[in-house]
Amino acid sequence: METINIIAHTKDASQIEAIKAFMKALKIKFEVSKEKGLYGKVTAKPNKETLKAITNIEAGKGLTRTKSHADLMEKLNS
Repeated sequence: METINIIAHTKDASQIEAIKAFMKALKIKFEVSKEKGLYGKVTAKPNKETLKAITNIEAGKGLTRTKSHADLMEKLNS
């Protein structure tokens, strides 16, 4: 069995319930996280650059002052 992470940007509780029903119908084991967006990945004291990058990503503006997605993810997870 392979574990993957999927992030769904739902608009309301009915969409969450529909996803749960779909997964159950396919007999796929799953769990629902309570984390909200990228902020759930940020450490207790993120730096200004990381916060600005996250804000821009959520606003659809893309990365700022980071070299790549991998660079941002490294900052978020360190």
